[in-house]
Amino acid sequence: MTASDLSPQELRILVAVAEEGGFSAAAARLGATQSAVSHAVRGIERKLGAVLFERGRFGARPTPAGERASAHARRVLRMLGAMADDVRGADTGELSGPLRIAVFRSAALHLLPPALERLAEQHPGIDVTVTVVRELGAGAAGEVAAGRADLGIATLSGPPPAGLVGARLLKEPYSLVHPAGHPAPRTLPLVDWAENCGSSTRAWWAAQDWIPAARISAEDDGAVLSMVGSGLGMAIMPELSLTGAPAGVEITGLGPERPYRAVGYVTTPELAATAAVRALIRTLRSLGAVSPGRTKAQLRAV
Repeated sequence: MTASDLSPQELRILVAVAEEGGFSAAAARLGATQSAVSHAVRGIERKLGAVLFERGRFGARPTPAGERASAHARRVLRMLGAMADDVRGADTGELSGPLRIAVFRSAALHLLPPALERLAEQHPGIDVTVTVVRELGAGAAGEVAAGRADLGIATLSGPPPAGLVGARLLKEPYSLVHPAGHPAPRTLPLVDWAENCGSSTRAWWAAQDWIPAARISAEDDGAVLSMVGSGLGMAIMPELSLTGAPAGVEITGLGPERPYRAVGYVTTPELAATAAVRALIRTLRSLGAVSPGRTKAQLRAV
């Protein structure tokens, strides 16, 4: 017996054990017995020819093979659900079913809402779930690769990660942000957050000898803006993060060599062919060229 013999129920068991961290918790989630779940996992491991979980007093922890198997299982189960939704839509002409989106904070605040509003107007049967993730490590794209999201809105420094497809939606410039009216903002301490300096801006950042090490490290871009507005320092931030900046903040251009950050969508090749994901991509593309507003902030040329 091989992996092709795995049933949908076995895939559900695999995902439940990986997410619940143990056979007993997975059994409770599935309405099964602990022994039935344990027996099923041993059968799955035989079919795949790999140990998927480390067993111990801590429960059941996925091995690297188990993590990959769980990601594949989530994606297969999601495609089964998408198949049913697409088939029903072919008969009725209406789109329905779940649509899971992973997105980083500033895009969730300023890019995604108008897209979801338009999607809801056009396709009210689509049930959207949004998960805001930190754009560190695998970020939003990692949620898609792991099968936990159907589409991710992520920062892109090149082609989508292996196994995913996608495209750029917008290119946002970085600017210097500082207390309004400060005569020498580049002399201020730096306020920063961990997600800010991605691979697309790292080379520019390293070449700027006027940028000091961060004196204050905040949790997110909203906290950075608040601290800058309170006079605690300056920051270098992308355009989405500056939407609705407070009145006490001034935004100064960084000149013709300023860095940019690309924001795009990623999904799997299989989900890219489904009606709900295609509808969201069309909506995002139609809105992607619209620059976010800069209310309550002044833009001063260099």
